[in-house]
Amino acid sequence: MIHTAKSADGTPIAFERRGAGPVVVVVAGAGNDRHGDEPLVAELAAEFSVVTYDRRGRGDSGDTAPYAVEREIEDLAAVVTALGEPAIVHGISSGGALALLAAAAGVPMARLSVFEPPYRGETEEVPEGYADEMRELVAADRWDDAVALFMMSAVGSPVEAVAEAKASPMWPELRSFVPTLVYDAFVMKDSKVPGELASIATPVLVVNSNGSTDWLKAAALVTAKVVPGARQVGLDGEFHSVPPERLAPELSAFYRDPR
Repeated sequence: MIHTAKSADGTPIAFERRGAGPVVVVVAGAGNDRHGDEPLVAELAAEFSVVTYDRRGRGDSGDTAPYAVEREIEDLAAVVTALGEPAIVHGISSGGALALLAAAAGVPMARLSVFEPPYRGETEEVPEGYADEMRELVAADRWDDAVALFMMSAVGSPVEAVAEAKASPMWPELRSFVPTLVYDAFVMKDSKVPGELASIATPVLVVNSNGSTDWLKAAALVTAKVVPGARQVGLDGEFHSVPPERLAPELSAFYRDPR
């Protein structure tokens, strides 16, 4: 069943809930709507009440202009408020970065886990002006170019990987998310770990895949250092992914930890 929360600016935010137990709200990353993390959701729903929602501009949610990261923080706050009970939050990739910003802004969370928020170090910078270039490509209806720019500049994919993606069945789906790829670009800003994360009082777990690139593993370590008391764990997996049957138990142990 689809429910709707109304954000502070009146934008309707669609969400679904399944399972029973403590509430876990999942914040999707770039190129995903509320259905994108289904395997992990299914694992968690065996012992939690899992809420997935469409970030603004995606799926069944609205999209009120002008965009601002603050509006997305308000969207998550609206979903948490609509649930009427304490919520754990799990953010994935840039959705993890958004969840961290929301925690720093005071959105109430019982606990927060994030998977590989894609922050960069000094040697792995996203090109200056990336977000503005993405916005210009979208405005010019150059959506294929926008996806290619996202893959090369934000993900770090080589040109060959972009060519392979264009020839694959995944390309039309990626292309459909182009307008909100701009939103994720603004969530990430300069892709450095924001200093305001040092104000987070919520217990935080930062997870990375041991099979990811060095900069993603380094990002997890730096994030955990900036957030007071945060824990960090690396799990066996592939690039930017860990099998849900391996990730879910780690998250569950953190969510149920009384400390």
